[in-house]
Amino acid sequence: MENQIKIKPTTSALIAARKKEFLETNNMKDRQMYDHVQDDFKNARSFIDKSIKSTGIIYDDQFSNHLCAWDINYPENPQRYESIIKRCNELGLIERCIKIQCRNATNDELLMKHSQNIIDILKSTDNIQSVDLLQTLSSKFDAIYFHPSTYKQSLLATGSSIELVKAICENKIQNGMAFIRPPGHHAMKSEFCGYCFFNNIAIAAEYVLRHYSVSKILIVDWDVHHGQATQQMFYDDPRVLYFSIHRYENGQFWPNLRESDWDYTGNGDGQGFNINVPLNATGMRDTDYLAIFHQILLPVASEFQPDLILISSGYDAALGCPEGEMEVTPACYAHLIHSLMGFACGRVAVLLEGGYCLKSLAEGAALTLKSLLGDPCPSLDMTSNPSNSIVQTIQNVIFAHQKYWKCFQVDFLLSQSFRAVSMYSYDEEPLSVFPTFDCYPAQDISKIDEFSVLQHLISETQLLNINNKVCVSFDLIMDQKHESSESGHPECPGRISAILNMFNEFQLTHRLLILPSREADESELLLAHSKEHIDEMSNLYKLSPSELIEKEKCYDSVYLTADTFKVSTLASGCLLQVVDSVINNESASGVAVIRPPGHHAELDIACGFCIFNSVAIAASYALNKYGLKRIMILDWDIHFGNGTMRAFSSDPRVLYISIHRYQNAKFFPCSEEGSHKVTGSGNGEGYTVNIPWNKNGMGDAEYISVMQNIILPIAYEFCPELVLVSAGFDAAIGDPLGGCKVTPECYGHLTHFLSSLANGKVILALEGGYNIDAVSYCMTMCTKALLGDPLPPLDLEFPICKNAQKTIKRVVNVQKNYWSCFKFFNYERTSKHSLSIND
Repeated sequence: MENQIKIKPTTSALIAARKKEFLETNNMKDRQMYDHVQDDFKNARSFIDKSIKSTGIIYDDQFSNHLCAWDINYPENPQRYESIIKRCNELGLIERCIKIQCRNATNDELLMKHSQNIIDILKSTDNIQSVDLLQTLSSKFDAIYFHPSTYKQSLLATGSSIELVKAICENKIQNGMAFIRPPGHHAMKSEFCGYCFFNNIAIAAEYVLRHYSVSKILIVDWDVHHGQATQQMFYDDPRVLYFSIHRYENGQFWPNLRESDWDYTGNGDGQGFNINVPLNATGMRDTDYLAIFHQILLPVASEFQPDLILISSGYDAALGCPEGEMEVTPACYAHLIHSLMGFACGRVAVLLEGGYCLKSLAEGAALTLKSLLGDPCPSLDMTSNPSNSIVQTIQNVIFAHQKYWKCFQVDFLLSQSFRAVSMYSYDEEPLSVFPTFDCYPAQDISKIDEFSVLQHLISETQLLNINNKVCVSFDLIMDQKHESSESGHPECPGRISAILNMFNEFQLTHRLLILPSREADESELLLAHSKEHIDEMSNLYKLSPSELIEKEKCYDSVYLTADTFKVSTLASGCLLQVVDSVINNESASGVAVIRPPGHHAELDIACGFCIFNSVAIAASYALNKYGLKRIMILDWDIHFGNGTMRAFSSDPRVLYISIHRYQNAKFFPCSEEGSHKVTGSGNGEGYTVNIPWNKNGMGDAEYISVMQNIILPIAYEFCPELVLVSAGFDAAIGDPLGGCKVTPECYGHLTHFLSSLANGKVILALEGGYNIDAVSYCMTMCTKALLGDPLPPLDLEFPICKNAQKTIKRVVNVQKNYWSCFKFFNYERTSKHSLSIND
């Protein structure tokens, strides 16, 4: 097998030549139609030369100077910065980044969000050595201390934030992280607050809006304290979507503001662009934070489609932090940042805010940086259920924003009778003089066991950094043989070479580890098929052409040739090569470019163009050879994978999820086993998830909604060790069989979402897809996603169609009996405190 396929004329060149010929011979109406058809792949083609760039990092040891001279136990201290740098160096992360030069912010830059008076007050403290004077001034502000270096450090933190986002906007780096202090998101226009002096992230956002062609910025603030100042600075600005997850406890938690609740949604043109997710209980875990992302943030971000993402990255919700009293693991932050990296063409800037348990702060920050670098996300322990408190909060937020965001205008989220609840209960008088000593939460001795749990989590977390991001296996024999005698058959040779040529055109081939091909042997085929079926296929070469045609009549939609057995065993063998490479950590992920497809092939019979079920063989192979305990198979081929479903219907080790056209069992394979009601049998009950479309025309919005509302929540709860994708692309736009309109870039985004699972061990195996241009672009976009390349933004049409809404609701109503992640859907509650959003 050759490592480099001879490149045929590029797709772009062919399109140009065909278009020129067409325009010379057809009228204007036909020309317009032609142009429209060619636009199907324009978005994907526009990313032909866009590959992942380096990660930037900005830090300076001067950030250790700012400290509280009269209270050595003050939580916002130099050790925070030093512990992060130490851990990042231990993991070898800093040397993998491009260092961005720090600088001071200018006065004009500060004035974009602060008053001259407040700037002058801080400037007046520069180099003051009197501790008493500094402490007296500190008492005028809430949770503030001054140091002789505070002014300079604040200038440096803000200027460094600007430099980081500039480097991203100027395409010098892909993404980046700023290890800076003091933090900034509490700093208001004319008031210092909460350890913060200048609002680093707000000034950086404003700078970008004024100096670059950026019109939509998403700010995600996951610091455990509400960034009230950032909210205030963009409250009426629709260009900035501010999203905050923070501890609130009905106003009892600092900063104790009514404006931190879910019903503060923005003002004027900015209505709907301020989203608060107030946490009214402590002890929130990874499950709760991921639920917030899956149910609220990811759908809104998909609709908003930001040009740039800025993260106020506080780690005080992490396990062990005395201020947050939450239980988010450091590894969870890698998942949160990864899920956002698919947006904004990967332009993400992370700015350090809070975090006061040094161990979890350092680990959380380091794992965030690892994720920015493209390393696999560590697996999470998702054994806990989402809390009842978070259910209420999520429903309140959706209720508040339903009229602003079409992604929420669906009937499976809230019942018509739902009324939201707001109970603000803080009534203490504001202080005129603030304490400056011993005025912060101390570590609760009763929770000291959290540190042993944290240390165990850190030691057990797999921190993979695999040299080969993606491997690929193929063999051109599969492209040259096994061809139907029926002219124009959709499952034809040419699909493989078209994909490989597209890889070359997008300059991917040299970035892939190309594995040698091989045939699956009989013992491997027996993992999913009977000896009788294998023998029958192996003897096909003995039959004459007429006998082969006669034998085809024994099967449903199958053609046979003398080469069928060899080509089919090659398909399965190539996929097993990828499985070996990925599980042995030779490669992080993989792609098998194979044919014929396999997911319709059952134990003892070929079906639907499929001879041997390669994905079922691969799953059983991984279970048996490597002792894996949980494998997830996602089948997004437009046809229900009856063979794969039957192979594992009673096996709880394999979660099978299928998105397919069903048409009430009238679409091939016309099996009622593809119904949403079918969930598996015996020990495997609940491990089959069918998502059946009963209408054609489903597109990107419907597939993204299914990914966010069903697939990701179940997948995280299942916690697979390997993800296999039956990657059929016959739901793609232009496919002659599928009748749907999913774009290549959408498949790329689906792949990106999946790649946070299973330590990144995601393998795509080609199934169907019969528009050769479409299947080539689709597999290329998926491969680019696995490589970590920026993906084209999606143009999603929300709300999703009514038929898709009905499907999702039906699936959830069945699957909620098996998966706790569906506690959120159509949740009803009555309360004497209930109010409508208009009250």
